[in-house]
Amino acid sequence: MEIPENSVTALIGPSGCGKSTYLRCLNRMNDRIKAARIDGSVEMEGTEIYDPNANLVELRKRIGMVFQSPNPFPKSIRENISYGPRKHGDINKGLLARLFGRDDTEQEGELVERSLKQAALWDEVSDRLDDNALGLSGGQQQRLCIARCLAVDPEVILMDEPASALDPIATSKIEDLVEELSKDYTVVIVTHNMQQAARISDQTAVFLTGGELVEYDDTDKIFENPESQRVEDYITGKFG
Repeated sequence: MEIPENSVTALIGPSGCGKSTYLRCLNRMNDRIKAARIDGSVEMEGTEIYDPNANLVELRKRIGMVFQSPNPFPKSIRENISYGPRKHGDINKGLLARLFGRDDTEQEGELVERSLKQAALWDEVSDRLDDNALGLSGGQQQRLCIARCLAVDPEVILMDEPASALDPIATSKIEDLVEELSKDYTVVIVTHNMQQAARISDQTAVFLTGGELVEYDDTDKIFENPESQRVEDYITGKFG
């Protein structure tokens, strides 16, 4: 698969076919699973990410992840956003900040506002940034997690069924957000909802039983004129 930048690529297929496992290969999260074994190659802009000398912290900063269930930190909304940039040193502190005439509070405020606006959440939470993030609704929590991912300025955003646990209204907001984000980021999304894939993606990859990538093409072609009979049978509901 070649995943083009500034686009949305959907991974679809029946439950248990390996979509999420494949997604986690793209930022080496499977490294954290002791039983996992990896073969093959994954390159980002010509660089092998499975090089033994690869910097995993930097890799996972460039390739962010949003999980199926919202997982905000048990901290304030503001702290959820600023946590990553502080860990990476993207917010200057102390003497360095003063030398440049800006304190870290000012930088943090700008970053929090920008990230929340990108995640279409600012208007809903701007007056309660110091409230605990766990008090937000499920859909708001998921958009907060997206904002938290955006705060470290990634190039790629991986999303593992980000709307599967949400109601239809929250799902619609996530879908609108994904389309908007693709103007500036490369988005790869796993979804069990074929209609969702058809609505928001530019390319679609179809995985079937055993983790086999059966077909990968423009979304319109996959849904209107697939080359594989197995893909057509899956999309038309004959199995899966």
